[in-house]
Amino acid sequence: MAAGPIRVTMEVGADGVALITIANPPVNALHPIIITGLKDKYAEAMRRDDVKAIVLTGAGGKFCGGFDINVFTKVHQTGDVSLMPDVSVELVSNMMEEGKKPSVAAIQGLALGGGLELAMGCHARISTPEAQLGLPELTLGIIPGFGGTQRLPRLVGLPKAIEMMLQSKFITAKEGKERGFIDALCSPDELIRISRLWALEIANCRKPWIRSLGRTDRLGSLSEARAVLNAARQQAKKVAPNMPQHQACLDVIEEGVLYGGHAGVLKEAKVFKELVVAPTSRALVHVFFAQRSTTKVPGVTDIQLKPRQIRKVAVIGGGLMGSGIATALLASNISVILKEVNPQFLQRGEKMIAGNLEGLVKRGSLTKDKKNKAMSLLKGALDYSDFKDVDMVIEAVIEKVPLKQSIFADIEKICPKHCILATNTSTIDLNVVGEKTNSQDRIIGAHFFSPAHIMPLLEIVRTEKTSPQAILDLITVGKIIKKVPVVVGNCTGFAVNRTFFPYTQGSHLLVSLGIDVFRIDRVISSFGMPMGPFQLQDLAGYGVALAVKDIYADAFGERNLDSDLVDLMVKDGRQGKMNGKGYYSYEKGGKPKPDPSVQHVIEEYRKRAKTMPGGKPVTLTDQDILEMIFFPVVNEACRVMDENVVIRASDLDIASVLGMGFPKYRGGLVFWADTVGAPYIHSKLSKWADLYGPFFKPSSYLEQRAKSGVPLSAPSTSQQGSARSRM
Repeated sequence: MAAGPIRVTMEVGADGVALITIANPPVNALHPIIITGLKDKYAEAMRRDDVKAIVLTGAGGKFCGGFDINVFTKVHQTGDVSLMPDVSVELVSNMMEEGKKPSVAAIQGLALGGGLELAMGCHARISTPEAQLGLPELTLGIIPGFGGTQRLPRLVGLPKAIEMMLQSKFITAKEGKERGFIDALCSPDELIRISRLWALEIANCRKPWIRSLGRTDRLGSLSEARAVLNAARQQAKKVAPNMPQHQACLDVIEEGVLYGGHAGVLKEAKVFKELVVAPTSRALVHVFFAQRSTTKVPGVTDIQLKPRQIRKVAVIGGGLMGSGIATALLASNISVILKEVNPQFLQRGEKMIAGNLEGLVKRGSLTKDKKNKAMSLLKGALDYSDFKDVDMVIEAVIEKVPLKQSIFADIEKICPKHCILATNTSTIDLNVVGEKTNSQDRIIGAHFFSPAHIMPLLEIVRTEKTSPQAILDLITVGKIIKKVPVVVGNCTGFAVNRTFFPYTQGSHLLVSLGIDVFRIDRVISSFGMPMGPFQLQDLAGYGVALAVKDIYADAFGERNLDSDLVDLMVKDGRQGKMNGKGYYSYEKGGKPKPDPSVQHVIEEYRKRAKTMPGGKPVTLTDQDILEMIFFPVVNEACRVMDENVVIRASDLDIASVLGMGFPKYRGGLVFWADTVGAPYIHSKLSKWADLYGPFFKPSSYLEQRAKSGVPLSAPSTSQQGSARSRM
């Protein structure tokens, strides 16, 4: 069936089976128009004497991708929960499951979220083997709302249902068949024919007429069910302590186990409506849409340009970053030439790539065959002779300006004219990198985050001269290698490292005021960051901090905090995780443990800093610590937005979540700052600037937003037109 308008169609065959088809390309999402259409068609099928049974399917080879998430945005804007149509009781329970004619779901492609819930309301499910089945609602801060919390445990058993919901795990229909969830598997060509026959068999009492909600055979005894639920609660407390939807989901499942499926469905509907308007759902839905808008780049993606094919990429430098970048390209079927300065370094780089690919196999994100194919696409090189036919070069050597300049001058002469010349620098101005070339239109930043084959963010840095074609091509490569590309302007540190430079500095300032290092890390971890700033520094290695120290000092002037804590750590023979000794001690295979012997280094640092008022430690609450670390970061984000380094505030939200591990359920840095409010952030920073100096001084953008009451994320007039020319 060709993709057409949003609608639900019904065709009644000579066999007496009504084929109801959901058509809402590309994934047949459940828009309110579709819900209304389904109710109408079901009512009509039940009325008609020539209809004996119903088959429900989706157009274009996809069953249904779930509820239309745009509706959540409308609910969040208006606060009006009544915009959510009643699907759970009215359609799935009353019309489908309790209807007087049997329904069979004919599934292919995908049945996710509300789509899977519709399928579970049917009396049988026939599917193609590869179809994806899942209930990923918790990733949006809500729970399944069309009966999924009740029917899934009754169809696949409690442990599997909890795993699928709480971890948003998909299964294939083949696994669904093994678990008794899918009744039969068949080819796409046979799907409708077999589903029609199955529906008639139920209508003629030759196959059982099973209502999922009434089943209890897969739930186990009450004590077994309680044990499974309790274990799940403990696990959720550990992995998702700040996400209320996990415990809420378990509460609703438990209601159904204790008081029956119907009671569970009613509680589910009530809890679903509460969660839809809660802060977590607002934040996660914001992130969902923000991630999809990063590739909308004015003057690049809206001018009918076509991306060119990038078949072969040269990576210069086989260290940690270079080997990670090469891994990401190879795993996505792009040929790579890895260039190093000598055979030993080249061998080491190739070994690291092999290890990375093996790691991806262990994680289950790459098959053995694909790993072998990836390795066959890699070629080592010690000179530029193989660069004659590459489509892109990514330079990933150490942060030394003269070295980068000489590399770019060399590759410009050898590479073909269409070749994109990219650098993975994390701090150096791109105009400086390409200063000695005549190819400024091809020079672009491809800033990956470490480890490059795992971290999902790709910062694409453009200068005033970078061509739209080069930007579009790199966005396309980013998508192919499964990264989220964010296009940013050229400045020291670009978007992520520049916004977050005060993060480490603020933590150093707190230590100089007498606050315990490990307490700071605890506060920041419990806020939702993957680890605190000191453990992060141990992990990243002190070399990075020392390398960028002078660059930041030159670029940021008085708002840069001059701290010699890292210098003192190195002087004391500490290298962080690299030599097992930093703020924490590291033993192979063990968890990092706070190292009490670091205390004498910290005392020396405090003595030199002379920041403690009257030489005595200050008293701060956990909230003070959190704010003194994050408000300067928000302040810098304001400058980044003011200078149009990012296209939109939500790009910075995605960059903070994917690049720095800012908690996704808080919506990203700027979104979170808006929930706190510009006036409050401004007043706190002003107070600390008076006490501790210009590191905290509010930016003019923050000051203006605090006075006007306009959210930080709202575009300014200069952003509403096109972004500044240098973007």
